[in-house]
Amino acid sequence: MFTIDESAPVIVRLSTVIDAPPERVWDLHTRINAWPSWNADVDRAVLDGPLAPGRSFRWETHGLDITSTVVELVPGERIVWGGPANGIDGVHVWTFERIDGDRVRVRTEESWSGAPVDAATDELGRALRYSLTSWLAALKTRAEQAG
Repeated sequence: MFTIDESAPVIVRLSTVIDAPPERVWDLHTRINAWPSWNADVDRAVLDGPLAPGRSFRWETHGLDITSTVVELVPGERIVWGGPANGIDGVHVWTFERIDGDRVRVRTEESWSGAPVDAATDELGRALRYSLTSWLAALKTRAEQAG
């Protein structure tokens, strides 16, 4: 099982509970090409082919053009991706846990390392926390609206 880089200078861990069926939340989150339709921070997202370990996708957020590679996929439960972007090496773990009936706890953990992070640890840590907070809020809003 892949994890974030626990020795990275920037680590953010967040979670939220979404009042929607876990299958709906998982589907929203893993239909990468549709991210811009519900996540205002994602300008573009392109996955060619099926979502699977070893598959890469490109996306743009906050002016960054990112190529992420899926390293682990447990359908309905867990997805891990990572890769370099502008000198930042990121690892992102998402877990989805049914907590009762049609509710799901979504956990996100991300680590950032690399020279840009070493040069601006506090600033980039705040930026990552803001980004992930917004992502979870957008996912929650869209999943709860869809019902």
